Amino acid sequence: MVALAVPAALAAQTTPAARTSGIDVQYIDHNVRPQDDFYRYVNGLWLNAHPIPADAVRISAASVVNDATQVQLRSIVEDVTRRGSTSSDPDERRIALLYGSFMDERTVERAGITPLKAQLTGIDSVSSLAQLAQKMGELGCIGVVVPIGDSVLNDRTHPDAYALSVYQWGLGLPGPNYYLSDAAALKEVRAAYRVHAANMLKLLGDKSASTEAQSILDLETRLARIQVTAPNGGAPRLADHIFTLARLQSFAPGMDWRHYLIGARTYGRASTLHVGEPAFFKSLGELISAVPLATWKAYLRLHLVSAYSPFLNKAFADEDFAIQEKALRGVQEMPPRWSRGLDLVNDSMGEGLGRLYVARYISADAKQRVTAMVQTFVEAFRLEIDDLAWMRPETKLKAKEKLATFRAKIGYPDHWRNYAGLRMRAGDLVGNVLRARLWEYQRNVDKLGKRVDREEWFLTPQTADAYQWLPQNEIVIGAALLQPPFFDPHADDAVNFGAIGGTIGHEMSHGFDNIGSQYDANGVLLGKPGWFTAEDQQRFDDLARALVAQYSVFEGVPGYHVNGERTLSENMADVAGAAIAYRAYHLSLGGRPAPVMDGLTGDQRFFMAWAQRRRGNYRDKELIRILESDEHSPPALRAEVPLMNLDAFVTAFGIHAGDPMYLAPGKRVHIW
Repeated sequence: MVALAVPAALAAQTTPAARTSGIDVQYIDHNVRPQDDFYRYVNGLWLNAHPIPADAVRISAASVVNDATQVQLRSIVEDVTRRGSTSSDPDERRIALLYGSFMDERTVERAGITPLKAQLTGIDSVSSLAQLAQKMGELGCIGVVVPIGDSVLNDRTHPDAYALSVYQWGLGLPGPNYYLSDAAALKEVRAAYRVHAANMLKLLGDKSASTEAQSILDLETRLARIQVTAPNGGAPRLADHIFTLARLQSFAPGMDWRHYLIGARTYGRASTLHVGEPAFFKSLGELISAVPLATWKAYLRLHLVSAYSPFLNKAFADEDFAIQEKALRGVQEMPPRWSRGLDLVNDSMGEGLGRLYVARYISADAKQRVTAMVQTFVEAFRLEIDDLAWMRPETKLKAKEKLATFRAKIGYPDHWRNYAGLRMRAGDLVGNVLRARLWEYQRNVDKLGKRVDREEWFLTPQTADAYQWLPQNEIVIGAALLQPPFFDPHADDAVNFGAIGGTIGHEMSHGFDNIGSQYDANGVLLGKPGWFTAEDQQRFDDLARALVAQYSVFEGVPGYHVNGERTLSENMADVAGAAIAYRAYHLSLGGRPAPVMDGLTGDQRFFMAWAQRRRGNYRDKELIRILESDEHSPPALRAEVPLMNLDAFVTAFGIHAGDPMYLAPGKRVHIW
């Protein structure tokens, strides 16, 4: 393997002095062989010692980090609230008013449904299909579920410009299977949803609540049947079509698109619309006129009150919790009010709070070190491309061109969002939420006609997560992720490359997975074969099919299998990410042998760190939700299956044919 000159910022941190192994050896379950169940071997005693709290769907490495971050955020917000109007910082004053309005339970309880009277009256006044379309657009602006979603993001064919996109939406449950499957757990949720809808409508005073609830369930079932599932985990070119308004009106005539766009504040703002899943909208146009107007109005009332129930009185908030958390995810108790108040501040003013969080808690050193690690990953990816046996030289050149434009944003943005114009008022919780949602919606709409701001973040620093943004060929990693067990400044490099490095490799690999490989070096969506030769695209698709088959045999909960098609992109990024992170780790050694620490080799600690960051106990209902609607595989499988495809993992732990963790060499998938 070629040795790499390690970046100075990283080399300064790789000296063995005072380094710990970074592995929580106290949680290793020595009653389990790594060859039998690697996830349980690494994490078994941690899983035994960490039952799921009554107010949570899980306890995991990420949730523990999030809980610690919540404590920090609470300290900030309560300090800000104490200062209140005396603060010289306008964001602090807005946060104080918003959080204070949520914590003022007495005022919220007295208000009841009154804060939504104007919106409810508006729905009741709908008397035509044109008015229905316009009302759907208006409600979508304030975060209410309607059949059409919209967004303003990079144009997929001209990524330096913004485009207006519309996409299928409209379900109150996580996905179509919750309406269409005969699985017992999903039928149980359906029944609970019908009862919930009736209860919500009764709280609104509807006299025919039970009948309306059944009509809404029937309507959403019809919406579920016409929703489109992209093949092979996503085919963006097939799922994205450019329409003028006139052509869209002709294509899906049952929907009054002009009035919808007027309601959505986007009429006349863009000459074309990027339409995801056109077949859905054609069928929706037929459904609009086929379903009685009274049913559509009941549907809109339900989704309006569902969108705002957490900010209404106790009866509404409890009913919302009963379906969204208890029935769907198995949570037994509502989180404390202060925690829900922090969630509201994060949702409404995430960067405003993030700026205060970074100033108080985040060291620039962690950002610098992880940024330096990324340089090693770029070199590792380049070497991986050179070594690919299935790819032709001309395609390798194109892959390297894309790698050369790759960019990483680590920790927090260089420029913070300006919340000027966002008004918060004391004692007006629902009004504050309405204004915050509409302010953010309008901020996005106002991008139309402007050049793309490539410095914008779609993740707050206090979020322990990361993403890849294909139109800009960039990855973004939140500052909250830069702490153990994801990143440990005191740990040996093996663990950091296996943990946060696994995230870096995963997100980088998304740029080259079954979806990302359809975008070129400039973020332009080409479709298939794009910058691949036709022969290389066929080889790539063969490897993708093998990965689909490999994952589809696994169950996350007895009787509920992984959907290998839907999860392909994430599975591919996990498998490739592990391989890239492993190679980057060895490059970081600069030819030096890895130290043995806690009796574990560098390779063993690398792989254990990969599994350690995925540790978690999950409620069965939450795992079923993941299996039925999420693009990711369940966490325990994400900890194990990617490693089973790596020869180095098999060697590091002496895994042999017949062991449960063994995949025969011919079954191992190596794509990137």
